[in-house]
Order: sequence, then C-alpha cells, then structure tokens
Amino acid sequence: MQAGGHLGAVGVTTGGLVLAPVLLPAGWLPVVWLPLLLVQGVLINCLYAGLHELSHWTAFRTKGLNDGFGHLFGFATLNPFLTDRWSHFAHHRATHDPLRDPELMGMKPFTPATYLLELAAVTFWIRRVRAVVRAAWALDLDEAYWLTPDQARIIVREARIHISLWGVIAATSLAIGSWAAVVFWLAPLLATKVFHQLQNTGEHTGLEHQPDTFRNTRTLRGPAPMRWLVWNMSYHTAHHCFPGVPFHALPALHQEIVGGLDHPVPTRGYLEAQRDILATLRARHRRAA
Repeated sequence: MQAGGHLGAVGVTTGGLVLAPVLLPAGWLPVVWLPLLLVQGVLINCLYAGLHELSHWTAFRTKGLNDGFGHLFGFATLNPFLTDRWSHFAHHRATHDPLRDPELMGMKPFTPATYLLELAAVTFWIRRVRAVVRAAWALDLDEAYWLTPDQARIIVREARIHISLWGVIAATSLAIGSWAAVVFWLAPLLATKVFHQLQNTGEHTGLEHQPDTFRNTRTLRGPAPMRWLVWNMSYHTAHHCFPGVPFHALPALHQEIVGGLDHPVPTRGYLEAQRDILATLRARHRRAA
C-alpha cells in the first residue's frame, strides 16, 4: 500500500509535468509547472525512506518483492541498494560511533559552515556520486569492515551496473535529443534533496556519541504528510531500538517506549532539530577555537 501510493504519487506528478505544457496557457505554465517539479523531487528523494524500509525486509512479506523494489528505489535515488543495506546494518550496530558508524567514518566533525553545506546537500551529492564511482573501481572497500569478501565483490558489480545504466540513459538521451531524464528525474532529485536532508541530518546529528540508542537517536515531530513521505522514519528512536518493527507499527511503538521510560527520548520538530544542531555546532566551534 505505502510503496504503491508513493510510486503512484510520482506517476501523478510526472503526468502533470508532461501534460501541463500541452493543456495550460503559456502564462499559467510556470505557476503550475514549478511547484509540480518541486513536489516531484521531494517524492523521488523520499523514496530513500522506502529503500531503507526495504533494506530491513519489512515493507513486503516476501524477500523477492523487498529486494526488487529496493533495487528500483536505489537506482532512482542514486543509492545502490545492497551497498546501502549492508552499510546501514553496520550503522545500526555502531550508531553514532565516529570510528565504526559508516555514516560518520572518514567524516570530519561538522562546523556550522560545513553542516549547512551538508544540509543543502552540496557535499552530500558529491560524496554520494564519488562513492559509487570509487566502488566501481573497488576503491575504499578495505575500510568497509562490515563487508565479507563476497559482499565486496557484489558491491563492485552493483556500482558498475549503476554507472553503466547512467551511461545508457545519457547516450539514449543524446541520441534522441531528449531532456526527459533531466527534467523528470535528475533535476528534481538534485534540487530538492535539502527537504529530505531535514530527516537525514535530524536523526543523529548533534547528539551524544554513546551506545545508548535512547540518547543518540532523535525522534522528529512532523505533520501527517511528512510522516507519510518518510515512511514513519520520523519515529527514529523507536526504529533504532527495534529495527525489526515495520514502519506502519512505529507510531504505536513510540508511544509504548515513551510511556515505559523514566526519561524522555530526544524529540524535536524538524526545524527545532536544525536550530538545536546549529546551536550545538556553534558552541563546539567556539570551544575549539
């Protein structure tokens, strides 16, 4: 239901982008087309939330469906699926550990300036594309302690398949003189990543580097449409404490956790979390100066 609804929404916005130039008077086109483009990008970026759920095998009852949709969502978001799955499992085992968490390994501590570049997705996209290219050449895999030799070989093959498909799409687009891949996929994806970064950066940044998931993982308050877009990953503390619980059960699990603890879990609204993160980074930067 969730996957079908999300893909259906992408189909609706894509159809709107295709039909708007045909059906609307020229003066109305920018008024309708630009918002549709932004919504398209947000929907595609938030497919990563679905990829994340598919990595845990909790979106569908069968492994084949989870993996099939995972590869589709991974290609759409420039995240090779199996690469992301195995690094994500390591992230769960070593959450917010600078030496063991793949999301932090090799990353310098944020300053306010570098964090804003990450929030705006500038450094994110550079790192994302660079990782796929380097994986295709089997570079940096010796640092991926979580991979078996067989998994490392799969990652190399997966990266090469992705890059090959990028090349096929680029070559086909040039051959037929079409900008469709850019207009309906890449441009919206790259331009609106900042929206999804509110979720990504809000989950752990600025919290304690300790193994207690009730303290190193932040739950994010947001309206129902946002919870739908991110597949309930806003209940991130609950997810990290019990990663086998499917996304649709996280709201009830969150309430159970909150009721059973003698202390609150870190919880903020999306913009409140960004305010807290920047305040923490500024304070650390002043102490280090």
